[in-house]
Amino acid sequence: MEIKKVTNNGTLNVTISGRVDTTTAPALEQELKASYGDCNALVIDFANVEYISSAGLRVLLSAQKVMCKKDGMKLINVGADIMEIFEVTGFSDILTIE
Repeated sequence: MEIKKVTNNGTLNVTISGRVDTTTAPALEQELKASYGDCNALVIDFANVEYISSAGLRVLLSAQKVMCKKDGMKLINVGADIMEIFEVTGFSDILTIE
């Protein structure tokens, strides 16, 4: 998994590539936690995410809880396979997905 972060006018834009699973989710969580103080909003680009496991879903839920107290979080460019995972788990109802 590769993570790229850019902060622009208080919005943290995170681009993820690869798999978000048990092995890689802790790195994503660490990167996000390190950046929460510097941002008011979070946008995560899922265009190049191939797979997300329950460990990755937990990281997104945790990020959602933090950003809910700020200007929010949204996921963009979510592919059909990942969207199906969000729908089956109910995450499509609690996350903002554009």
